[in-house]
Amino acid sequence: MNRQMTVACHCRQVVLQVNGPPIATVECLCSSCRKAGAILATLPGAPQIPDEKGATRFVMYRKDRVNFVKGMDRLKAFRLSSGAGTRRVIATCCNAPVFLEMKGGHWLSLYANLWPADDMPKLEMRTMTGDLDDSENLPGDVPNLQRHSLSFYGRLFGAWVKMGFRNPDIVVEGELDVQGR
Repeated sequence: MNRQMTVACHCRQVVLQVNGPPIATVECLCSSCRKAGAILATLPGAPQIPDEKGATRFVMYRKDRVNFVKGMDRLKAFRLSSGAGTRRVIATCCNAPVFLEMKGGHWLSLYANLWPADDMPKLEMRTMTGDLDDSENLPGDVPNLQRHSLSFYGRLFGAWVKMGFRNPDIVVEGELDVQGR
């Protein structure tokens, strides 16, 4: 996927443009993504994010390859705890998750629900399967990594090198208060 593409939240009030190929396309099975997905699914009209396996699908992009075309004012951050280094950013217009950002990260893990099904980048791997009680029943269609692998970190480091070791800030005003955290 070496092209420019426009992706959006469900109601299309938040629109992003992604440029070039993603760093990786993954399904994350970590306990934090599963917990956050369950909490965020309680918001009115929110999509179901973790699938039947408990996986959250992400398309990971360098921050300098993601442009917010419209709707930045509709974004709010959600954290599992006040001191969490990971924030999930939600489009408050339709409660669709938009991206996950790790503190200090130079990439955004964009929620795959932003893509039309026909344009979804192909799944490359599942990560953090070691957080599951029963990971033996996962399909064998892609590698099922118990943790993040050396090659996974190599992709992230390579992307950072190509960015000139920069880490652009993505400013999101306000926090989303979700009961039941």
